Amino acid sequence: MRIKLKKVAIHSLGCKVNSYEAESMEIMLRDEGYEIVPFSEDVQADIYIINTCSVTNIADRKSRQMLHKAKKMNPEAVVVAAGCYVQADPDGVKKDECVDIILGNNMKISIVEALNDYFGGADKTSYLVDINDKYQEYESLKINQTGEHTRAYIKIQDGCNQFCSYCIIPYVRGRVRSRKPEDIVNEVKTLAATGVKEVVLTGIHISSYGTDLENISLIELIEAIHEIEGIKRIRLGSLEPRIITEEFAKRIAGLEKICPHFHLSLQSGCDKTLKAMNRKYNTEEYYEGCVKLREVFENPAITTDVIVGFPGETEEDFLETRKFLEKVHFYEMHIFKYSRRKGTVADKMKEQVADTVKSERSAVLLALEKAQSLEYRKMYIGKRLEVLIEELTEIDGRSYYTGYTKNYIRVAIAADEFKDNPVNDIYECMADKLICDGVTILARCN
Repeated sequence: MRIKLKKVAIHSLGCKVNSYEAESMEIMLRDEGYEIVPFSEDVQADIYIINTCSVTNIADRKSRQMLHKAKKMNPEAVVVAAGCYVQADPDGVKKDECVDIILGNNMKISIVEALNDYFGGADKTSYLVDINDKYQEYESLKINQTGEHTRAYIKIQDGCNQFCSYCIIPYVRGRVRSRKPEDIVNEVKTLAATGVKEVVLTGIHISSYGTDLENISLIELIEAIHEIEGIKRIRLGSLEPRIITEEFAKRIAGLEKICPHFHLSLQSGCDKTLKAMNRKYNTEEYYEGCVKLREVFENPAITTDVIVGFPGETEEDFLETRKFLEKVHFYEMHIFKYSRRKGTVADKMKEQVADTVKSERSAVLLALEKAQSLEYRKMYIGKRLEVLIEELTEIDGRSYYTGYTKNYIRVAIAADEFKDNPVNDIYECMADKLICDGVTILARCN
């Protein structure tokens, strides 16, 4: 019988879904009497939980590094490997002497049971399921509080059925599984009662929400959340471009709490490359979605992801992508150099692009992104903005309260303008000028 240890440090890698799941595990452990401590070399924990990521080979390596770092911080500690890297390489994790407990996806809800088994004398404990079994149900994780007082990420679904040729996620997250709408609504009500003003709907592929349930879709879920008292803003995670139909656009435009900030994942502005990526749309369909949003919202913030250097991408293909990005004119773009991922179709493709070429193309698009983003923010100088204040911070030696507009522009207001703590309240202010290299608007309330 091992002595049950109490101090737990949790470190989450990767996406907001992982962050949500880490928060849920933290709440379960706290309810069982565990003390949650920071993941820091300054604080020694008895148990370390690493919620891993496996979106790229680099993410796998970072996950292994964090597992080894945890054991190094306290060689006597229990180290738990959880999440996507565990699903991607279960045999490798089982052989890793730094890991004491293995917790796959759809099994994080078993964290307390896993620790009880371990402290009861079990050997290296492994909790894994066949994540690709089509009969897997949604893992009923939940939160009743959040580390971010003003904004809460709400996981509404898991899994993906898209199978893009570069992506490992469907293999480590499994098929689409939607959370019951009543569970989501009840969680949002609980969080609203704690003072949360903004919720962000997140998942692995939220556009698929409800496809495995009866009589519910993403737009209907959004409309149900919109009715919850106390919630002032609803922000959406990454959307599949094809979901932006005329009906969808009109219905969300009729909801005043919706933030006009839409992340439509593109990946390439070249139809040939999109086909090789196994994306389910072409550039014309994507552009039509952007037009529909701009017809029903005034200057919505449209953001995206772009991969450069995908196998077979020629210079002409890249120039076609650049031209398309200029046509759409995004608020922000996340530019990624293609990274080979073992286990994917793209990893086996011939015509892999040289790293130097990827870097050159990335630099071109990053410069375009900076220019477009600056231009978008400049449109708001001299206008009145509504800002949800999030935190007190220091800029150039002076104290400011910072927060975000509904279209996700960062705003800073001098701290001495407020008599009381304004965090978690919405203020109207006047935008004066851009600061912080153009990524923040300096504003005043008077």
